[in-house]
Amino acid sequence: MTETPPGSVTGQGPGSQPSVSAQARVQFIGTGPGDPGLLTLSAGRAIGRAQRIVVDSPDQKALLDADEVGLAVGAEVIEAASQVEVIEALIDAARQGLDVVRLVPGDPFLDGDVASEAAALAVADYDVDVIPGVSPMTAIPEYAGVTLNGHDAQIIGPDACRRDLGGKGRSWAATGLVVVATTAGQVDRVVRHAIDSGRDQTEPAVITRNGGTTQQVSTTTTLEALPAAVARAGEEEPVHIVIGHVLNDPEDDRLDWFESKPLFGWNVLIPRTRDHSATLPSRLQGYGAHSLDVPTISMEPPRTPQQMDKAIRGLVEGRYEWVVFTSANAVRAVREKLEGLGLDSRAYSGLRIAAIFDSTIKTLAEWGVKPDLVPSGEQSTAALAAVFPAFDDALDPINRVFVPRADIATESLSADLSALGWDVEDVIGYRTVRAAPPPADTREAIKTGAFDAVVFTSSTTVRNLVGIAGKPHRHTVVAAIGPRTAETCEEHGLQVDVIAPEPEAISLADALADFAARRRDELLASGRPVVRPSQRKRRGRQPSSR
Repeated sequence: MTETPPGSVTGQGPGSQPSVSAQARVQFIGTGPGDPGLLTLSAGRAIGRAQRIVVDSPDQKALLDADEVGLAVGAEVIEAASQVEVIEALIDAARQGLDVVRLVPGDPFLDGDVASEAAALAVADYDVDVIPGVSPMTAIPEYAGVTLNGHDAQIIGPDACRRDLGGKGRSWAATGLVVVATTAGQVDRVVRHAIDSGRDQTEPAVITRNGGTTQQVSTTTTLEALPAAVARAGEEEPVHIVIGHVLNDPEDDRLDWFESKPLFGWNVLIPRTRDHSATLPSRLQGYGAHSLDVPTISMEPPRTPQQMDKAIRGLVEGRYEWVVFTSANAVRAVREKLEGLGLDSRAYSGLRIAAIFDSTIKTLAEWGVKPDLVPSGEQSTAALAAVFPAFDDALDPINRVFVPRADIATESLSADLSALGWDVEDVIGYRTVRAAPPPADTREAIKTGAFDAVVFTSSTTVRNLVGIAGKPHRHTVVAAIGPRTAETCEEHGLQVDVIAPEPEAISLADALADFAARRRDELLASGRPVVRPSQRKRRGRQPSSR
């Protein structure tokens, strides 16, 4: 007898299909309120294994592009326009024995209307798994700083709200908290239904738009004034409402932990190379910012590949003791050469690997390679040279070191390693060229000041961004990772507002957040409204509150 796994639903209804393989299961995955960082570990693993992913909205599809989400090679994403199309796509994938997942906003059973989809799969005799997600019904009030703990709270989801407002449901609680998920066009009816249920029209209420995102706006008002708070919103825009005294002490303000982040709502431009990590955008997001990466550099093979080909043969033949990677691009360049020879990561067997930067280490890990030497703290060629062992002819059988690098990289590391007694082969493994210009709307946003800040991580990104997209608007805050990058900004006519105290991505994000916090304090102290740099009127500059 086969035992059904916990959390599964096995259909035995009429019209059942022949049994399928154990792989033919459909997983309903709750994706939370929309922040990819709130995906559960189980959700991330299931998405990473899936051969087919079915979504029903552009927002769900966009979630899959986040750095936190990794898709399997060849995974197919289907955006269905209706529930009928969703069911057809799921059954088709299950019939083929594919690993298929269905993404559901929030929690599948609390927020998503998936009962009919699960029932259709059960009738067709396909198994269903459910991976719960963080429900917006509780998460968004928390993002708005509303305390639900300790209160009798009635939760009214979108479907229940439609039934209640249509006269087919129930009255709402006359006391305690009522949490309602609805749309901006229904707020008038929500207010009337709440008052008809016995709520006082003057009692406090909080309404949140774009909850859980860096565009979130929460308004504390009264029940009767809720419609005015969404007067400019589209009728179908989702909103979350909490009615009642939302704190233990009604005289206290909300715990505004999310919208008070120093970079909350800022649009930050990150000109980047192909060799980049998620550290900077992740750190900026932690401060409440939304970032956009714009590639400024592309990688191409060297014009004369003979030296690189010779070095790769030497690597395979055991000519080197060490291989030193100073960028993820260098890792990719060597990997492409090895794969061209039909080899895999076992070609590194017997070699010692040194590396700097998280992106480099991650790219090595993707091929199953773990470096033997990584400097702690600062990630730079100088830091690597400081911890690199000196050559010892009694311990080291070979004295050669292979350093693949970009054509524009400096050779200072090679000199440092040579001073330690090593015979260094410094080889151009790839060359960098200026990337194609970004889309027209991005170029327009850069020039017109739609970005609140731009963060430059190298002089190259400064030169290339100006070359492919033009100079950022004078109201855009300019942040540089170090003095040399700042000098390049000034050479191109950009006023630098922020210089990171340490040449690291985290330090750069922290410095920008500190600048934004000081700017906010200055605006408040002077009695001026706190607006983002992109929201300033296009008048003369005010350097202290740029």
